[in-house]
Amino acid sequence: MRPDEEASATSTDDGAVPPAAAACGVRPGSASPLTRRAMLAATGGLLLAACAQSTPRPSATASGLSPSPGGPAPTPSARPTPPSPSPSASPAPPVWPTREQLVQEFAGRKPKKFGIVVPGVVSEGRRDIALTFDACGGGRLGNGFDAKLIKLLEGHDVPATLFLNGRWIEANPTIAADLAANPRFELANHGWEHRPLTVTGKSAYGIQGTAGPGEAYDEIVRGIDALGEVTGERSPYFRPGTAWSDDVAVELAARLGVSVIAFTINGDAGATAPKRAVAANFGKAKDGSIVLAHFNRPEHATAEGLDKALPRLLDAGSVFATLTAALS
Repeated sequence: MRPDEEASATSTDDGAVPPAAAACGVRPGSASPLTRRAMLAATGGLLLAACAQSTPRPSATASGLSPSPGGPAPTPSARPTPPSPSPSASPAPPVWPTREQLVQEFAGRKPKKFGIVVPGVVSEGRRDIALTFDACGGGRLGNGFDAKLIKLLEGHDVPATLFLNGRWIEANPTIAADLAANPRFELANHGWEHRPLTVTGKSAYGIQGTAGPGEAYDEIVRGIDALGEVTGERSPYFRPGTAWSDDVAVELAARLGVSVIAFTINGDAGATAPKRAVAANFGKAKDGSIVLAHFNRPEHATAEGLDKALPRLLDAGSVFATLTAALS
């Protein structure tokens, strides 16, 4: 921030004022005699006239005040122009806790619940339908890209939120950059190793969760960093691998300014559902629904099922929004 510079009034004054006797003296001698009263009156008049002519006029200053060296405070000669208001300073960015701080803060905390919807997890929007698609990353299957699905969304001018895993970004940097530049899409954090978010190491669908607060921190922050390299922003949303988490890890995520996002409708059952099932699942969406599907498995039927469901939803008057808009 650049504070406005305030102009400071400066003035110079040598303070030299001619002595009254020198400025107002009367020469001795007179052509005609004067009475004592007349002499005093004449002398007084000359004194006042001479002082008025010889006293220097003080110079104006930038503040509208005349200098008064060694004297009383100056009085305004005119109403000063008020200074231009300074622009409000932007709030400083928050300082997030470090890994070490969170490890210490959450040490020994025991979760009470582990699942898809636990306290603190967001699973519904406030309005419209939020379509969300995951790119899970890891290996040939995890790093795929369903271009047909993305073109389908573009063709219908439907916004969506895309959750990108850090490994997927590494494998597809150009595609990730193109998605970030597309105004229809909002990009969000899908972690780094695609693990359930826990502080106990519990597994979901055979995938081991993060073990302890330190690993939970790593899964979130490494994903934030990878996505930030593409978007230049810090995503406030995080979806764990498998969408499972425990309540303590969700609280840890909140300390990092991150909301853990689940879903209302599972659109493609982890990119395994057939076309008809995908279409039926998407067809259940209504205002407030957060729909989960995938765009990293082009060999599966997600795009085909969405192709059937999307025109019907639009014809029925459904409105689609990014996650941010749907939560607002």
